[in-house]
Amino acid sequence: MVVHGNLAGLRAAQILNLERLYQRRLPANQLLTPELARELAERSFELKRQIGLIIDRFGAIRHVIVGDDRQIVIPDLSDLSLGRSRLRGVRCLHTHLRDEPLSRDDLADLSLLRLDMMLALQVTSAGLPGRIDYAFLLPAQGEKESIEVASAPSIYELAIDPQEFIHALEGEMEKRLAETVDLGDPRERAILISVSPEAREEAEDSLDELAELARTADLVILDRVLQRTRQINPKYLLGEGKLREVVISALERGATLLVFDQDLSPSQVRSISEITELKVIDRTQLILDIFARRAHTRDGKVQVELAQLKYILPRLSGKGVAMSRLMGGVGGRGPGETKLEVDRRRIRERISRLEKQLEELSKGRFQRRQKRIRAGVPIISIVGYTNAGKSTLLNALTQSEIFTEDLLFATLDTSSRRLRFPLEREVIITDTVGFIRRLPKSLVGAFKSTLEELEDADLLLQVVDLSHPRFADHIAAVEAILAELELGQVPRLLVFNKIDRVPPEEIEPLCRRYAALPVAARDRKSFGPLLAELERRCWPDPPAGLPTLET
Repeated sequence: MVVHGNLAGLRAAQILNLERLYQRRLPANQLLTPELARELAERSFELKRQIGLIIDRFGAIRHVIVGDDRQIVIPDLSDLSLGRSRLRGVRCLHTHLRDEPLSRDDLADLSLLRLDMMLALQVTSAGLPGRIDYAFLLPAQGEKESIEVASAPSIYELAIDPQEFIHALEGEMEKRLAETVDLGDPRERAILISVSPEAREEAEDSLDELAELARTADLVILDRVLQRTRQINPKYLLGEGKLREVVISALERGATLLVFDQDLSPSQVRSISEITELKVIDRTQLILDIFARRAHTRDGKVQVELAQLKYILPRLSGKGVAMSRLMGGVGGRGPGETKLEVDRRRIRERISRLEKQLEELSKGRFQRRQKRIRAGVPIISIVGYTNAGKSTLLNALTQSEIFTEDLLFATLDTSSRRLRFPLEREVIITDTVGFIRRLPKSLVGAFKSTLEELEDADLLLQVVDLSHPRFADHIAAVEAILAELELGQVPRLLVFNKIDRVPPEEIEPLCRRYAALPVAARDRKSFGPLLAELERRCWPDPPAGLPTLET
């Protein structure tokens, strides 16, 4: 259908007249011709409703819209992509019946939809075209764009060549945008958003962590938005007005992605997506994307895909949602099934297959663990908050080369190495995925099979980044996850890492307070007390006269 909006009460002849508007074409160098203005005014006067046209830069009418006597509702324009200047490439022309200026909704649509221009043609009491009000976006001055609003007494005094005007406007917009954003950078450009009832310090710390996750995911962070509220909006998470402000600011800055620090329900994702075409993800989805990028072993890849599919399944909707990129295309089998039903069925089938694969992989891990247990070799598992330096410590202790990087979740796949002590004694040290506050439930479940390694550990080495200002919260977060995994009974040794970044006078009191041992993972000379304690824990009753421990 070429005519959109409320057609209730219209006769077939009236709809046919509106469809004829769709067949008109304007000269590319004119915003509006007198003939089209008159016809539009007559149709609007006859129906006592606002009528709108979406017109592209070549003068073709892309949509005809029928509203009520106060407003029109612009249809989905997502098939018209944004250009480098972040303009849509179409303008909206609609009638006003009450001699009112451009409304707040008109100007909001101009900004949200990134229209080239918004025009309102006043219909006089005689049903003739009158004054024309119009508005367009101005290039950003500082951080924010503004809107220019103007008017012409009649169509004959609207002397604007849209092609020349938009070409000049786009050129200036691209120039201003290029001053703050590298348009040639292929990475996603994100706005980070947090809506929290927590204390400001806690909310900001969580947002800082989200920024680190975004950096790990190789996102370009353009801005951060923090709204503290007593009550979370159940539909949009934050208020609708504030959300519109954030979306407009994101579009002005050239953002391509909104990242929420809180988990979004499927209905919230749909509601926010109705306001903006920007991609919308939450904290869990960001972590899943990081895990998908960093999983290299078969175990890791299966677990990540399983977690992603379980996350996607309840969020599938009927509006153009495709399968996960992990799944590829979707075939259509089963008469009467909709695309949405096919998607859901295929995802459930894939989840079932992946769970069976995990069971088989878990059996293999169990056999390997049993072999180590029968050999009588003590097992030490390193646990801790993400980016605490676990892999760096393992590399330094065992002189190995496990991948390390100053990013969250740099290590995803479990790694095991041997550490030799005097008298040909040795232990197996296992590195595990880092924990994080509010670790998604889907990930806890999916990675439970990998974390089975912790169940057979004789000792958990809990590594803490002492240089982090909220290290105590990290300790609590790790302990909570260990309790959730029912690992609270496994003996634990707290190790404060990165002491080289902490004032020396603070280290000893903190170690006494938390019963922890200090190390600097990049300085092997600091390992003496740790190695001595590990030897004491693994072999509590050594024969007399043993040589001293090698460091």
